[in-house]
Amino acid sequence: MIRVCVICEGPTEETFVNEVLDAHFTPREIYLSARIIGKPGHKGGRVGIQRLINDVRAVLGDPSIYCTTLFDFYGLTADFPGKQYASTLPTPAGRSARLLDALTQSLRAQFSDQALRRFIPYVQMHEFEGLLFSDPVALARGIHQPQLANAFHGIRDAFATPEDINDSPQTAPSKRLADLYPPYDKVLFGSLAALEIGLHAIRAECPLFDGWLSTLEALGPSEA
Repeated sequence: MIRVCVICEGPTEETFVNEVLDAHFTPREIYLSARIIGKPGHKGGRVGIQRLINDVRAVLGDPSIYCTTLFDFYGLTADFPGKQYASTLPTPAGRSARLLDALTQSLRAQFSDQALRRFIPYVQMHEFEGLLFSDPVALARGIHQPQLANAFHGIRDAFATPEDINDSPQTAPSKRLADLYPPYDKVLFGSLAALEIGLHAIRAECPLFDGWLSTLEALGPSEA
């Protein structure tokens, strides 16, 4: 049995782990547990490096547990390691690689190499809601607004992948959803839409997200 703690940015990501990812990993004998960054009872929010270090230290203190993260690039503080430079790079893959490399280097001063072998960092480019544009029709159906499918298609078709949908305050994926459907609730509708879309479709459209899940899957027992 493999246990993996997923440190999440907030309730949206926590619900996604518990209601969508857990069902995928449990049959593989990989058991995910989600915790929101910060003190118990905290609602998450902006992700700073010291808050992350504190939580990673608490998780990796148990040598039987792996630790991974699920944060939005959009939700990282401006001084988060690597974010400033990563923001200047042209592709999501380049931004992700630079950011995760800087984060890992920052943590090397805090943790042993042995402990860091159980740390699998991941930051969503650019926001969780970007994943939902993997299937615009299913997204519209998942939030019970099928008439919005064409509008969602228009957003999706303007970018190479859902992970390219950008992160400015006006055009972040969640802002685009809320503009078209003001009652959109991140926690409620995020996982409902993801379940409607399905992980297979999301992975096919979002290579960085797919790579993260593949890394976690590789922790499980190998098939004979």
